[in-house]
Amino acid sequence: MVSLAVALVAAMAASVGVSLFLSRRITRSLTPVTEAAGRVADGDYTARIPAVGLGAEFDDLISAFNSMATDLGRIEATRTRMLGDLAHEMRTPITTIGAYLEAIADGVQEADPATLTILGDQVTRLTRLSEDVAIVTTAEEGRLTMRRRCLPVAQVVADAVAQATAQYTAQNVTLMVTMAGGARDAAISGDSDRIGQVLTNLLDNAVRHTPSGREVNISAAVIGSKVVMAVSDEGDGIPAEHISHVFERFYRVDASRDRAHGGSGVGLAIARSITEAHGGSIRAESAGVGRGATFTVEFSLLSQ
Repeated sequence: MVSLAVALVAAMAASVGVSLFLSRRITRSLTPVTEAAGRVADGDYTARIPAVGLGAEFDDLISAFNSMATDLGRIEATRTRMLGDLAHEMRTPITTIGAYLEAIADGVQEADPATLTILGDQVTRLTRLSEDVAIVTTAEEGRLTMRRRCLPVAQVVADAVAQATAQYTAQNVTLMVTMAGGARDAAISGDSDRIGQVLTNLLDNAVRHTPSGREVNISAAVIGSKVVMAVSDEGDGIPAEHISHVFERFYRVDASRDRAHGGSGVGLAIARSITEAHGGSIRAESAGVGRGATFTVEFSLLSQ
């Protein structure tokens, strides 16, 4: 009995000692977690938790936390940059409108048709900017409303060309159409208006960067299980270091030139968001400055 009692006391003492040891170790390990969580809550997204060596479960927790902090930091940086860019984009039309209204109020400028046209153009620019930002934000958040149906590729291309023709004629840029590889009889599943907006944005981007007298080609082909549509221009081209950024909101290879030509800065971002919302992909290619660019979108071929 005495031996059993001693054994029980020894076992109890050992268990208490192990419990205290583990408790202190876990407490020490959770301290950096608490500190890092507090820093992130205060807006410091550089906070990271070091490895603590308490097993796979803790390692997974630390990895998830550090990944979350990285994502939050990226999102905050994007938000800050977007707000700054948006404020910059709005400044010019608002300043123009304010200056003209002040001049009219002071009697320096008359509210003649020419002045009203300028004011209307600036209001239109602001309206377009707000609509474009709303679309790309909705698409990136996965809330874009779409009415999917069978879309003949030939009709999608024809509609985009019809909508862009007037702008191309005004800019004296020739718009060519190439249908190959069974594209005339192919179809995809998607929202007609949204897919049309992708091609319209690509055609608008192309004509704004193509000199008068040159050509832009829109093509479609079936390659394997994909429908591939591309818009190629003979324009400014894109430096290699900018290729990976052209689909970002408000990103411009030549900011002054693009603003002068009326771009909102989010057309390509919208094209990417809509394409990806349809399960497709989009990419940009260019041989360099002055050698044109090609924007290619791919969608899954709809079985007939």
